[in-house]
Amino acid sequence: MINFEQVDKTWSLFLDRDGVLNHDKEGSYIFNTDEFRFYEGVLQAMAHFSRLFGPIVVVTNQRGVGKGLMTELDLMQIHNKMLQEIEAAGGRIDAIYYATSLDNSHPDRKPHPGMAQRAKAEFKEIDFTKSIMVGNNISDMEFGRNCGMHTVFIRSTQPNLALPHPAIDFACNSLLNLSEALPKA
Repeated sequence: MINFEQVDKTWSLFLDRDGVLNHDKEGSYIFNTDEFRFYEGVLQAMAHFSRLFGPIVVVTNQRGVGKGLMTELDLMQIHNKMLQEIEAAGGRIDAIYYATSLDNSHPDRKPHPGMAQRAKAEFKEIDFTKSIMVGNNISDMEFGRNCGMHTVFIRSTQPNLALPHPAIDFACNSLLNLSEALPKA
């Protein structure tokens, strides 16, 4: 269970991308900036998170690059657009880590902890026991568990997932709902 009242600048926020920040493309990938669309309330939520949390990082599996369906440059352009819009709305993302490998055993692919370890190497203040992983898949929740984080499940793409679930500490419908459950900053 997460005691949201304890959350402050000593806490870190880890976010999945597709299905959390932006509309997921069922059975496919977001290939370019034209396909990238934020969920309603995300920009408002990100501004709130930026006032409340220490490091905020995105950790995202991006197998479409590994499959050759898009380039790493395409991915960078999507991320640049995402960052610009979040910053223009008063929010921030401090780093983005992504895994392009097709090999599910690769240490950077969720649920493996590689991307979290890379974040901790870059942001020494990250304490996984004071971190929240937010995602829309069980692999995101298992990633959080594998790192010792608290977990928040966004029901965007799996609204009927049976709860309670051992990998999920808190579930809500959107990032905006999560921001409303957190203390005011």
